[in-house]
Amino acid sequence: MFPRRAPGHRLATAAVALGLLCSLNTSAWAGARDPAHGPGRITRVPSAAGSETPLSGYAIRSTADVGDSAAAVSSPGYPTQGWYPAGPRSTVLAALLADGVYDDPFVSTNLQKIPKALFQVPWWYRSDFTVADPAQRTYLDFSGVISAADVYVNGRQVATAADVTGAYTRHELDVTSLVKAGTNTVAFRIQPNNPNKNLTMGWLDWLQPPPDQNMGIVRDVLVRRGGPVALRDAHVVTKLAVPSLATADLTVKAQARNDSDAPVTAEVSGTVAGVSLTRSVELAAHQTRTVTFSPDDTPGLHLTSPEVWWPAGMGGQPLYDLDLTASVAGTASDTAHDSFGVRDVKAPLNSDGARQYSINGRRLLVKGGGWSPDEFLRWDRGYVEDRLKYALDLGLNAIRLEGHIEPDEFFDLADRLGVLTLPGWECCDKWEGQTNPGESGEKWTAADYQVAQASMAAEAARLRDHPSVVSFLIGSDAAPDATIEKNYLDALNAADWAVPVVPAASDKSAPQLGSSGMKMTGPYDWVPPGYWYAKREGGATGFNSETSAGPDIPTLDTLRRMMTPAELDTLWKNPDAKQYHRSPSATFGTLKVYDTALTGRYGTPKSLADYVRKAQLAQYENVRAQYEAYERNQTDASKPSTGVVYWMFNSGWTSLHWQLMDRYLDQGGAYFGAKKANEPLHVQYSYDDRSVAVVNNRHTPVSGLTARATLFNPDGTQKYDKTVTGVSVRGDGAHSTALTLPASVSGLASTYLARLVLTDADGREVSRNVYWLSTRSDTLDWAKTDWWHTPTTSYADLTGLSSMAQVPVTATASTTDADGTSTTTVTIRNTGTGKTPSLLTDVHLVDADGKPVLPVRWSDNEVSLWPGESTTLTATYRTSDLHGATPQVRVAGWNAVERTVPAGGLPEPSVPLSSR
Repeated sequence: MFPRRAPGHRLATAAVALGLLCSLNTSAWAGARDPAHGPGRITRVPSAAGSETPLSGYAIRSTADVGDSAAAVSSPGYPTQGWYPAGPRSTVLAALLADGVYDDPFVSTNLQKIPKALFQVPWWYRSDFTVADPAQRTYLDFSGVISAADVYVNGRQVATAADVTGAYTRHELDVTSLVKAGTNTVAFRIQPNNPNKNLTMGWLDWLQPPPDQNMGIVRDVLVRRGGPVALRDAHVVTKLAVPSLATADLTVKAQARNDSDAPVTAEVSGTVAGVSLTRSVELAAHQTRTVTFSPDDTPGLHLTSPEVWWPAGMGGQPLYDLDLTASVAGTASDTAHDSFGVRDVKAPLNSDGARQYSINGRRLLVKGGGWSPDEFLRWDRGYVEDRLKYALDLGLNAIRLEGHIEPDEFFDLADRLGVLTLPGWECCDKWEGQTNPGESGEKWTAADYQVAQASMAAEAARLRDHPSVVSFLIGSDAAPDATIEKNYLDALNAADWAVPVVPAASDKSAPQLGSSGMKMTGPYDWVPPGYWYAKREGGATGFNSETSAGPDIPTLDTLRRMMTPAELDTLWKNPDAKQYHRSPSATFGTLKVYDTALTGRYGTPKSLADYVRKAQLAQYENVRAQYEAYERNQTDASKPSTGVVYWMFNSGWTSLHWQLMDRYLDQGGAYFGAKKANEPLHVQYSYDDRSVAVVNNRHTPVSGLTARATLFNPDGTQKYDKTVTGVSVRGDGAHSTALTLPASVSGLASTYLARLVLTDADGREVSRNVYWLSTRSDTLDWAKTDWWHTPTTSYADLTGLSSMAQVPVTATASTTDADGTSTTTVTIRNTGTGKTPSLLTDVHLVDADGKPVLPVRWSDNEVSLWPGESTTLTATYRTSDLHGATPQVRVAGWNAVERTVPAGGLPEPSVPLSSR
C-alpha cells in the first residue's frame, strides 16, 4: 500500500524536519490553490506576445492508485484530493520527501528503506493554468522529462511517450486549438526510468541511487503565448580578433515561423550590443525562414574595442544582450531574448597529443572539479551559487558536468561568476550502450539514435551562447562510433556550435574528431601524495578528466549529522566494513585501501575523533599535492600538464568519498588543501625531486621575491634553514625553482616538518606552506596499476606527528555586518612557551549550539603556527545563516587545545608570520 501522509502535514514543516539545505521546491508553490480539488496549483498565463510562463507546480499520484481515464485526469475540475504536491521541477521522490512521506534520505540508511516498487509504474503529473485570451496562440515548451511521457491537454492526448522521451530532448507542442478561456489542464503520464535502458540520467558509482531513478519533470514546462509569427532559436555567433582583442564580429540569427494558414509579412526588429536591427520577412503559410543580421549588412555588428569575457581571475565577465520582436501589421507577435559573451576558445592537441585550452589567446591550465547535482535533482539556485562561489574560493577555474546537465540558471551563474564549464554525456549506462560493451547500458535501437541526436540539438541550442561553456564532450569513458559521432556533429553544426567538441573524456578517438587529447587513467582511490608528480598514469602530465585519491572523510560535525553512533563506531574500527555512504560499487564499497594507508602512515586511530583528525591531515596533503603537481608542470617543455579535474568537486548526498566539501558545505582538509595549492602566487614543495618551486598563476611576471625553507623535527627543533633572494618568475603558470632541499639533514627525525615562506620585494609575506614529510618514502607498485589506483607497498613514516605536544592557541574575534553579509575577523596565536608548532590549526565559525555556520568563505584556514606566531583570518557569510545567534569561533587542530570563543571585541594586532 502507498504510504499515507499525516493529516494537516505542511510542506514547510516537512522541509525543516528533513534538515536539508535546499528548498526542496516548496518555494515554487506560490500560485493560487483550489482547496476543493486538492494540492494542484493554478498558473495564471498572460496573453502578452512572447510571454513564457512556467507551470507553478503539479499534483502527482501513482497510476496504480488512479483508476480514472487519461481524458478524465487531464480535464479541468478533476478532483485531486489525496494527491501529492510537487514543485515545477520535481522528481516523484523529491515531491514525496518535501511532503514528509519519508525520513531524511541523507541520514544513515534511510534511503535504502524507501520501496523501489512504488516507482515501477507510471505516475501522473497534473497542473492547471488559466488564460484570458484564447485567440493568442499557445504552446507547451519543455525538456527534462525522465524518462518519457504521454501528454494530455484538456482531455485530449497531444503527444505520446514514444515522442516525448529522453531527459534532454526539447518539445514544443502547439495546443492553441485545445486551449479555452479560463482554466485549462495539462497532464503528463510519466514513465519509470532505467538509465541502462533510457537516454536519461544515472548515478553510476557516485552514490546510492534514488529508488525512483529520478523519474519526473526536472525542468520548467513553459506556456508560451504569441501571434501568428513565432520567433525561435535566436542566438549570436561571435568572432573575436585574437590575439589583439581589438574587434569582434557579431552575427545574429533567428527562426521566423508563420504558424497561421495565410501568408504574412513580419517585421523583425530589435537591438544587440546597442546596435539597432530591422528586417522585413515574407512568410508563406506555415513557412519558417532564418533571419540573419551580419556585419556585411549591418556594419554596427563589427565591434571595435569589444568588452571581452574572461574566466574569473583573468579579467571581467561582461555580457551583451540580444532583444528581438516579430510584428505583424504593427502588432507584436513574438519576442526573443538572449544574453551572450564575446570570447574565443581554442583547444588543439599539443605536441604530446594532450588537449591544451586557451581563452582569448591566453593558454590556461584547466583546474576543475566534477559536478554533482542534488541526488533528487532538486534545483536550488542559492545552493548552486554557494557551491560555484566555493569553486572560485578554491582557485578553480572549471567545472565538469558528466551528464546531469543543469538548468539554464546554472550556466547563467557560471557566466556571471566566470566559472568555465565542460558539459558532456555520461558514461557506462545507455548513453554508451552502443560503444562501451563492458558496462551495463543496453544496445541502441533505431529510435535511440534519433533521441540522442535530438538531445544533442537541444543542448547545443541551449548552451551555445553561454561564454562559460568551453566544450562539449560527446563521450565519456568511450567515444562514439562513426554514426553516433556524425549525428552529434550534424546537430552541433546546425546549432552554430563554436567551441571545441571533444570525442571522449578518456584517451579514445572518434572517426572525424580524432584523438580526445584527454586521459582517464585514475586514480579513484587512495594513492600517496608523491604519486601526482610522476609523468605517467594519473600523474601531472596531459589532461586528466577525472581523478583523485578517493575518500574524502567529512568533518566530525557532518559525520554526526549523517551517520548513527553505531555506524560511526564501525567507520573508524573496521576498514573491511561496507560503507553505505561511500558507493554501491563493489570496488569502492569499503574504505580498506584508504584506512590501511591512514594507519600505515599516521598510526592506528585511537578513537573516532582521532580517525577524523588523521583523515583531515591526509586529505589536505593529498589534494594539495594533486593540484600542486599539475600547477608546477603546466609550462614544462616535455609532457606538460594541461588540465586536471578533481573527482569530484562535490557530492549529491552525504558521502564519504569524492568531494572537496561535504553535502552541507562544510570544509575540511580536502577543501583547504586545494585552496592552498591554487594560490595565485604560490611556494610549494615537490615530492619527486625535493625542489621548492614558486608558481605564478597571475598574468604579470614578478621579481624580487625571497623564498625561505626551514625544516623542523616534530618537537619544533630547527634542523635546516635556507633563504634565497632575488627569485623571479614569469606569468601565466610559469614556475621557478628557488632551491632544492638536501637529500639528508643531520639530526632530522623520520617524521619532520617543512615550512616554506615566500615574501615580496617589500618583505610582505605572499605565500606560506607547511608540509609534514618523512625520510622514508611511500613506495608505489606501478606494475600492478589498475583502472582505479596504484597499490602502495610501503608507507612514509608520519607517526612522529603523534608525539607532538599539545599547545595552547588563543583566539580573539569580532564581527561586522553590511548589506546582509557578515565578516568575522579572527586572530589566532600560538602562545606555547616551547618550540612545538600548532599543526593544521582549524578555525570553525559556529552558532550558540556549536553547530557550523555554513556556507562560509575563509581567507585562509588550517594554518600552522610556531610559538609566538599569530595570524588573522576572515570569514565571510550570510548574516541570515546565523539565525539570530551570536557567532562564535571554535579553534582546534592536530595538536591545538580546542577552545571556543565569542566573536566579540576587537581583534588583537597580528604578528606577521614571516617575522618568526
